[in-house]
Amino acid sequence: MSKLTIPAGYRMPLTNNELQRAIELIHEEFQHSLSVRLNLHRVSAPLFVDGSTGLNDDLNGVERAVTFDIPDVGTDGQVVHSLAKWKRLALKRYEFKVGTGLYTDMNAIRRDEEVDNLHSIYVDQWDWEKHIDVTNRNMQHLKDTVRDIVGAICDTSAALRNAYPVLTFKPEREIHFITTQELEDRYPDLTPNERETEICRQYRTVFLMQIGKTLHSGQKHDGRAPDYDDWNLNGDILMWNPVLERSFELSSMGIRVDAAALDRQLTEAHCDHRRKLPFHQMLLNGQLPQSIGGGIGQSRLCMLLLGTCHIGEVQVSLWDQETVEACEKAGITLL
Repeated sequence: MSKLTIPAGYRMPLTNNELQRAIELIHEEFQHSLSVRLNLHRVSAPLFVDGSTGLNDDLNGVERAVTFDIPDVGTDGQVVHSLAKWKRLALKRYEFKVGTGLYTDMNAIRRDEEVDNLHSIYVDQWDWEKHIDVTNRNMQHLKDTVRDIVGAICDTSAALRNAYPVLTFKPEREIHFITTQELEDRYPDLTPNERETEICRQYRTVFLMQIGKTLHSGQKHDGRAPDYDDWNLNGDILMWNPVLERSFELSSMGIRVDAAALDRQLTEAHCDHRRKLPFHQMLLNGQLPQSIGGGIGQSRLCMLLLGTCHIGEVQVSLWDQETVEACEKAGITLL
């Protein structure tokens, strides 16, 4: 059985039909607000990529991509884990100018995901990427972008509460910025997940920075692939989830590696073999635009704003029978 938490007395305040219309509203409002705030335009995105190009997101480096042969093309396709690297190449191919960018609906399959209230093998998110000038590769630009994204979340929440007054969740607009090292220093005896919960319990909206770096303890707060985010200029947007009473990750994002950062991080991560891949060659040779980007969970955002306790209430996926039966017994509808 997957890990399952059912809060005492939990009830979804909307009917199943109202829930679907509310999800539609969230998608419409958030996409509009995000695209206006960050100057993004929608593009189409791949469901799968050529596994030999190095374009697929390697996540923590151990997750297996869903792979299938394509006889008529003569190669193997890989269902994407995310579009972290594809988007940067798309900025070049689609000729996005500095200050403009793209967003897209990203659908992925993560077969090795450990499913629970927050995690599903089906992943849906808004993937976005923006062309920036080299002078924007700094912490201030990163923080300003985070404020724009949180602003779009808060605007969407306000529109949702106006349409469905029974929904009461109101995200905190003010953001607490903290690095993973500062968080370890504050809570040295807690696990990384416990640290995130405690900092979100206190500040409600948190941007946790510099994920992927080795901490003074010799451990990493969390893994991060070495070939898209600059580990000095990245982070996760976390919010307090009052239904599950824990921290809740909505977005992983960051300023992308330049040639120097990629060179350093490939060596540190023992991934020097990737240097020969086409995408990495282009980066090391300075042939791709400087960029900032990330992914924002669609089902995650719906969960938080609607106050559901399980991701299966807002998306269709597969669950083990014990989870299905436990949710049915508790009156929780898994789509």
